[in-house]
Amino acid sequence: MAARTKTTKDRPSYRCTECGWQTAKWLGRCPECQAWGTIEEYGAPAVRTTAPGRVTTSAVPIGQVDGRQATARSTGVPELDRVLGGGLVPGAVVLLAGEPGVGKSTLLLDVAAKSASDEHRTLYVTGEESASQVRLRADRIKAIDDHLYLAAETDLAAVLGHLDAVKPSLLILDSVQTVASPEIDGAPGGMAQVREVAGALIRASKERGMSTLLVGHVTKDGAIAGPRLLEHLVDVVLSFEGDRHARLRLVRGVKNRYGATDEVGCFELHDEGITGLADPSGLFLTRRDEPVPGTCLTVTLEGRRPLVAEVQALTVDSQIPSPRRTTSGLETSRVSMMLAVLEQRGRISALGKRDIYSATVGGVKLSEPAADLAIALALASAASDTPLPKNLVAIGEVGLAGEVRRVTGVQRRLSEAHRLGFTHALVPGDPGKIPPGMKVLEVADIGDALRVLPRSRRREAPREEEERR
Repeated sequence: MAARTKTTKDRPSYRCTECGWQTAKWLGRCPECQAWGTIEEYGAPAVRTTAPGRVTTSAVPIGQVDGRQATARSTGVPELDRVLGGGLVPGAVVLLAGEPGVGKSTLLLDVAAKSASDEHRTLYVTGEESASQVRLRADRIKAIDDHLYLAAETDLAAVLGHLDAVKPSLLILDSVQTVASPEIDGAPGGMAQVREVAGALIRASKERGMSTLLVGHVTKDGAIAGPRLLEHLVDVVLSFEGDRHARLRLVRGVKNRYGATDEVGCFELHDEGITGLADPSGLFLTRRDEPVPGTCLTVTLEGRRPLVAEVQALTVDSQIPSPRRTTSGLETSRVSMMLAVLEQRGRISALGKRDIYSATVGGVKLSEPAADLAIALALASAASDTPLPKNLVAIGEVGLAGEVRRVTGVQRRLSEAHRLGFTHALVPGDPGKIPPGMKVLEVADIGDALRVLPRSRRREAPREEEERR
């Protein structure tokens, strides 16, 4: 009798214990999660088919669905409500990620206290600190409320037990990487554990109509740690950004099923906690009685919010063969491009052999091309030691040919500048509706923009450079 042929069903299969990736042969390293020694043999899965079953809820026309059950409730923090699209929707799961020390726990503890009430209890579960440590922070930022419940747990079953006991309307878990399920192999924070914990909490949120805020860690590259599936499962993904040496913090929407993803919330972190900034432009400006050479103002768009920011530049004689080029808050490549455009198209030769320092005020980071014109004017003003006119803002992208290109949202930018008291603006052609009382000068290229500098001083700068040579 002929031997039975080995079928696919009899062949062994291998699976990664960390992420669940499957393969037909053994490997020393998982190609999916890059973990070593996690590939183990297991029986080949049997092919199963799912028969149609009884539905729990009949399908109805979408017009008959009651949308009032998904009405957003305010968190008590207007800037966070702005990013969320009005507040927290019952059953929504929000993932907030950011670098260590940026202020995630402080913000969420403030939200937990302000959203708690007689009808809406809040449960704050911490896996990184003890309950007494969280209480100390709550005393410091005045986040004490009788309807705010606190628990220190790292076991998923215990967290679900607290949900049955407290029955909260809002759950805050800090953080999702510290909680583990005993039914899943792997250490807390692993891909399999994060996926299981997030999945269980998402199911609990949908069943109870409970809003959930999850704190997530980030990698050294700034990406959200854990499986990418986590970002797909949650309803909202927020990124908490900010320089640890500055007061400004930004909450930016990355994904939002209930609102726009181009909204930004501004906060100020201080010793007493964190507060929202409805008008953050004051952090990025330096008010002076007289204009100073090397400074220029521009209006940047953070999401849909216009912010007036200040660009500063300083040029000094270099003491080394290779002049320094130092930037802070600006992209080094864009500053280098503006230097090349000024030298070739603007005929300013005093920049080639000088140390150049450029920065922004207040910790804001300018990366959009609309700040090119302000960077170029600040560098030209510093090179000629000539201040720009007072109450002037510059908006526009500068190309390598020296042309000034149009940018998006010029009308919103001009309206914000006019609201803060600025009376003059340099913009590309066809800016649209201009606020009343504001003088707008349309410039076609960098040569037209440089004419705002006093002509006598602007002509002396190259001449003084030639004399020094």
